[in-house]
Amino acid sequence: MIINGVTIDETFAEAFPMKATRVIITAQNSKWAMISAQAMTGFATSVIGCGCEAGIERELDPFETPDGRPGVSVMVFAMGGKGLAKQLETRVGQCVLTSPSSAIYAGVDGGKAIPLGKNLRYFGDGFQTSKLVGNKRYWRIPVMDGEFVAEETTDMVKAVGGGNFLILADSQPQALAACDAATEVMQKLPNVILPFPGGVVGSGSKVGSKYKFLGASTNDAFCPTLKGKTNTALAPEIESVMEIVIDGLTEDDINQAMRVGIEAVCKLGTGNGVRRITAGNYGGKLGPYHFHLREIMA
Repeated sequence: MIINGVTIDETFAEAFPMKATRVIITAQNSKWAMISAQAMTGFATSVIGCGCEAGIERELDPFETPDGRPGVSVMVFAMGGKGLAKQLETRVGQCVLTSPSSAIYAGVDGGKAIPLGKNLRYFGDGFQTSKLVGNKRYWRIPVMDGEFVAEETTDMVKAVGGGNFLILADSQPQALAACDAATEVMQKLPNVILPFPGGVVGSGSKVGSKYKFLGASTNDAFCPTLKGKTNTALAPEIESVMEIVIDGLTEDDINQAMRVGIEAVCKLGTGNGVRRITAGNYGGKLGPYHFHLREIMA
């Protein structure tokens, strides 16, 4: 398959089951809602070393939030429920509770409830109060700038992590420009996040290493500087490879994100140095979700 001169490999991205939740952070204005969300999603690119994968889904207008203030939708993914609950509680406590004028609410229904403000309320040192609205409980925690409002729980749902595709280009600037084009359209979609910095991975990894203490190491087959030293997967003209990783609530969400992202890359075409699109997999041994590139782009 060739689209605008760009070769689409006959391969698949291999993804795996995860647990996820969504929370809504609000603040006095959009600036502070975003600052809080950025702090909460820091150091959350990969479960390999960060404990979770998290990202900003989108900004919210006041009419979309529970308290009528500007907000940001944040999604957090982890390999299991306990890990997700712990990461959520720690990140909200350290990055949202501490952020001026902030509040936090559940952003997803239909799953298993996990604590949001349920344990953070104890920061109120006995001065915290609660209010039941319908079937939802909210905690009001006195803090120095006023009060911090947190919904008691949010829901945890099944999700999919590790959707991906690799962009092979003639140069680093051209690979990054292709990634920028892809992430711009992908980040407009609901129910997905791109957890790596700016949505882009410049140092994709393989499972295992020559060093026994390391579980993952540089993907040497796709390193341009190692063409003559390893079993390379790169043609002579390829001088840069970058990866985009996608986490989503469903397979369809990841399918759609991969499709629009690859379309955006292919629009640039070989005239802008983009040569090939491929994907990362481990022969089907890593996870049960296989996103075949040519089927997605058919």
